[in-house]
Amino acid sequence: MESAIDHHLTCPRTLSRRVADEYDPPFPMFVARAGQDLTQVVMGYFGVQYEGAPHRDEALATLRHIVDGFGLADGPGEHDLTHHKDEAGHDNLVAVGYWRDPATYERWVSRPDVARWWNSEDRLSANVGVFREVVAPRADQFETLYAFTDRFPGVGAIMDGVSGDIQEHGYWGSMRDRIPLSQTDRMLASGRLEAQGDPAGRGRVVVRGHDNVALIRSGQDWAQTGPDERELYLTEIEPVLRSGMDFLRDNGQDIGCYSNRYVRYIDLDGNPIDKSYNIGHWRSLDLLERWAESHPTHLRIFTTFFRVVTSLEKLRLYHEVSVFDASDQYYEYVNCHPATGLLRDAVVASAV
Repeated sequence: MESAIDHHLTCPRTLSRRVADEYDPPFPMFVARAGQDLTQVVMGYFGVQYEGAPHRDEALATLRHIVDGFGLADGPGEHDLTHHKDEAGHDNLVAVGYWRDPATYERWVSRPDVARWWNSEDRLSANVGVFREVVAPRADQFETLYAFTDRFPGVGAIMDGVSGDIQEHGYWGSMRDRIPLSQTDRMLASGRLEAQGDPAGRGRVVVRGHDNVALIRSGQDWAQTGPDERELYLTEIEPVLRSGMDFLRDNGQDIGCYSNRYVRYIDLDGNPIDKSYNIGHWRSLDLLERWAESHPTHLRIFTTFFRVVTSLEKLRLYHEVSVFDASDQYYEYVNCHPATGLLRDAVVASAV
């Protein structure tokens, strides 16, 4: 059995794990592996927001424009497309791209054709809003976890391979134990979100993050399940999961969740695909852990999963969790409602 932390990322611990060295997990799980040349990745969430069916075609055209840009030189090595409704009832289409290093991303985002489009005043007069939430964790600042060993989604798709069966899973605190930085750093939050611009004005607002904002992407893929397993997922697991995600979307502010989106994969025409995931921004990893370990909405998800896990064959479950330095985060919202993403909890710069 392997450690989730790869050999080249291990160091002498000053902080202990939550389990003893003899711990034996209840079932196999795996993590993505990458060579030492992967030192920092970029995760970019590029969204299109619209209100009402009359603006759907414009929103889809905007999404397609963003995806066309992904095909330019230095575009992402992996991307996917999703749809969700937010707490204000607006529809949101999001193209998510992953880059293997920040230099490649910077070349792409600085291309005149990409930069000009995002910076254009046309974005302010459109019938749709756009946003980009871009974060760049170092290799020691993120972890992955998969119940399968091939065709990884998300950040795993730009990595190099897969581990053997790993030890750090199946117990409270295992998420933290898989992050290499946890060997020496508690990854505590410091500072506040700061808005440059007026979030209520629906103009162009940039939000600056603080150290150790945490991001979780937790996914489900039932596309290849048979009838019985699909029924099990859709009737027993998914409703409990949705209830928990809706709670965080609507009430997460009180417990340190800046933004929570439960999204469904789509194609370029907006048609749903049988995959979903949660995108959650949290003030800190410890607040995410506190919800996971103690809140009834997550305990129901956890107990439901463990009750049926032995019946699952084709359902693909995974997650990735990252923390970030303040300087490695960029959030921009253009013509979006004031509760979008991290706008809701940002303090206007002049008031800080």
